[in-house]
Amino acid sequence: MDESRREFLKTGTKAVAVVAAAERLRAWDTPRTVLGANDRVRVAIIGLRGRGEDHIRGYGALSNVEIAALCDIDDNVMRKRLPEVQKMGFQPKTYTDIRKLLDDKSIDAVSIATPNHWHTLMAIWACQAGKDVYVEKPCSHNLWEGGQLVRAAAKYNRIVQHGTQSRSNAASMQAMKEMHAGLLGDVYLSRGLCFKWRDTIGHTPVSPVPEGVDYDLWTGPAPFLSFTKNHFHYNWHWFWDYGNGDLGNQGIHQLDIARWGLGLGFPNKISAVGGHFMFDDDQQTPNTLNCAFQYDRPNGKRTMLEFEVRHWITNHEAGIGARADTAKPSSETAQGSLGPLEGNYNTVGNIFYGPKGYLAINNASGYQSWMGREQQPGPSAPETPEDHFANFIACVISRKKEDLRAPIEEGHFSAGLAHLANASYRLGRTLNFDPETQLVKNDDEANRLLCDEARGYRPPFVVPKQV
Repeated sequence: MDESRREFLKTGTKAVAVVAAAERLRAWDTPRTVLGANDRVRVAIIGLRGRGEDHIRGYGALSNVEIAALCDIDDNVMRKRLPEVQKMGFQPKTYTDIRKLLDDKSIDAVSIATPNHWHTLMAIWACQAGKDVYVEKPCSHNLWEGGQLVRAAAKYNRIVQHGTQSRSNAASMQAMKEMHAGLLGDVYLSRGLCFKWRDTIGHTPVSPVPEGVDYDLWTGPAPFLSFTKNHFHYNWHWFWDYGNGDLGNQGIHQLDIARWGLGLGFPNKISAVGGHFMFDDDQQTPNTLNCAFQYDRPNGKRTMLEFEVRHWITNHEAGIGARADTAKPSSETAQGSLGPLEGNYNTVGNIFYGPKGYLAINNASGYQSWMGREQQPGPSAPETPEDHFANFIACVISRKKEDLRAPIEEGHFSAGLAHLANASYRLGRTLNFDPETQLVKNDDEANRLLCDEARGYRPPFVVPKQV
């Protein structure tokens, strides 16, 4: 990596903080200069399939939101979603190309639920157009992109919420409050579990682009490849050009919670091993992956964050994923039950360990804790409804970035963990990372994989070097 490129990348945490502080002084320059408490925020939803349908339901339930526009590259999806939104009482404009949507000065905010390879570019374009942004997880397709989005949010003084909605869950927030107050003592190990029953995707041959699909726009920044069904709806997650594997799909939520519990940002050392086991199919990303992140604290102590992806049969650790009637806070059931047919097929959650005990956050049923050598039941709370979209809209109106539950800076840290672990796996070696410069030490190959050069952006869909 040449020196000019290295210097450009050396704009890490400190540099971003300086830019953010300076840009707070900028005036809010959207066309609708001030939104009052009784105003309805005009939101455009981009990407209407899968998670985009959740966005429609979420915003449609908020009295202070108008779904003003819909955008999707697939006319078949648009024809299904538009009547659903109209039944909610909205009459949204429809777009295929986000660039035309962003020219609409009446839109206050965009909500991005597209494939991962589009997230950063769409979000930066929206910031530049004076729109606030809700961007799905992960906010970036590589580490460098996340830093660029953080800079854009600061430069254009935008409200940017990351789609790690567990941060708006009351049970998760209470668990964090308990741990940060010392419930477990000094947490030395944080674990994230992403055990999801994922079947083979098989092989799909090259085929004609479906009628009504703008495949050029779908491809966007990625290399233009021949169309196959496995590269398209949902299965794009398992290809490096578009997704980040299950680590950056479901796993990003639990990575974020694992890091949130530690109260830390980027690690100093990253190592990941695994593979694509069992199936002979088109999938490129690993379906089994063990990740370790080491943090060197200022006090000389080290903290570990571990993360594991499994795709098939598993046990339910710490009761996570077990039947509701067996997932009780006791030493008898703390280990859970064996096999996917015992309760839920998936085990998705987090476990935190300290000298006083351990705490488990269950993705489906809240949190529990076990204290002391006898593992006596400690504080717990059931799962509670999420209101992540409402939190975003409230901050759009108030302009208080500090009230965002998942500000883009936090999203960049958590997405960055996924990118670093994937890079370690793909390169087959441990990465020694500098959190300040956001560069891997003495490893140009790793830094190329983590920055824009790995993408080979396809003009005109290029994440800008100067936002």
